[in-house]
Amino acid sequence: MTEKSPLAEFDGRLAIVTGGGSGIGRAIALRYAAGGGDIVVIGRRPEPLEETARMAERFGVRASVIPCDVRDADALTEAIDGVAAEHGRIDALVNNAAGNFVCPAENLSPGGWRAVVDIVLNGTFYATRAAARHMLASGGGAILNVIASYAWHGHPGTVHSAAAKGGVLAMTRTLASEWGGRGIRVNCISPGPTETEGAGAALWPTDEDRRRVLASVPANRFTTPKEVAESAAFLLDPQRAAYINGAVLSVDGGQWLGKVIYSDSSARS
Repeated sequence: MTEKSPLAEFDGRLAIVTGGGSGIGRAIALRYAAGGGDIVVIGRRPEPLEETARMAERFGVRASVIPCDVRDADALTEAIDGVAAEHGRIDALVNNAAGNFVCPAENLSPGGWRAVVDIVLNGTFYATRAAARHMLASGGGAILNVIASYAWHGHPGTVHSAAAKGGVLAMTRTLASEWGGRGIRVNCISPGPTETEGAGAALWPTDEDRRRVLASVPANRFTTPKEVAESAAFLLDPQRAAYINGAVLSVDGGQWLGKVIYSDSSARS
């Protein structure tokens, strides 16, 4: 049964979402579909991608799946070229594919460093380059990169991911200035601690870890993939966000501001 949405901001448009098989990537893909847009989800495992596509089709849109590793530049470019050939356009790209784990820098292996940098930084550039060629040829589009606040303030145990996402932030601002006059908007969204199975297992695996993370958020709760997806939809909207370019939207309950500075209990109440 088709679910009708009162929103139609993406009617007749198409978005590619990397890492679209679960979590935030799936939520963004489904929100785009709820707004009437067709979606193509890319990731390494076909099964969760197929599940996302089936969920998106309930909104009466076209949903396609491309199993592909974003670290493979040639395969990714071929896949995105194929999307443009089939649909005749690419209106939006969401670079959500990521890899992360907590590890002290002195214990991080070269392989662990390369794996995260290849997915987050290189994969984002490969997808962006491939999609932007078609956007530039057709008059423009929107690119949204999913990062994290430690891209600019740093965080112990995340040197690989922070360096990669910091590179994505610099890439975003550079391309926003390079392509802004040619119709392409490039922005970032920075989710805070999000209730997803993958994030919990990798970043707060114990109850103590979870309490410590939660205590760092002024809003005193985790965000949800749906909340992040709503903010992503705003940045992808060609009308509401038409003049937003090179920006970072933090969706983290204020975590990046830093919560505990003074020890006086009255200041924390």
